[in-house]
Amino acid sequence: QVQLVESGGGLVQPGGSLRLSCAASGRGFRIDPMGWYRQVPGRERELVAAITGGGIANYADSVKGRFTISRENTKNTVYLQMNSLKPEDTALYYCNLRLSGTNINYWGKGTLVTVSS
Repeated sequence: QVQLVESGGGLVQPGGSLRLSCAASGRGFRIDPMGWYRQVPGRERELVAAITGGGIANYADSVKGRFTISRENTKNTVYLQMNSLKPEDTALYYCNLRLSGTNINYWGKGTLVTVSS
């Protein structure tokens, strides 16, 4: 059974930084694409950033230049470094893993990020 556990959310002032972590367990994830999504009440979940097993990353336009996704395969962990945070970044952030070569997705329970003064 694949499990994803996010951590690192919290309250931060505008312009501040946070680093989210997602620890995966249940199997090795070296080749599986992973990503971060976010959701606010009343809106659909949206992709923030994703990274392939080979380390190729892509980002939503709204976070380019401010967020960086990375992964540490030896620790089965993916990170999201968030800098220059804005109030509109406030959301519940979810970790995602898609089994390579399939449409099977796994999700964490989410970690809340609140950007407010």
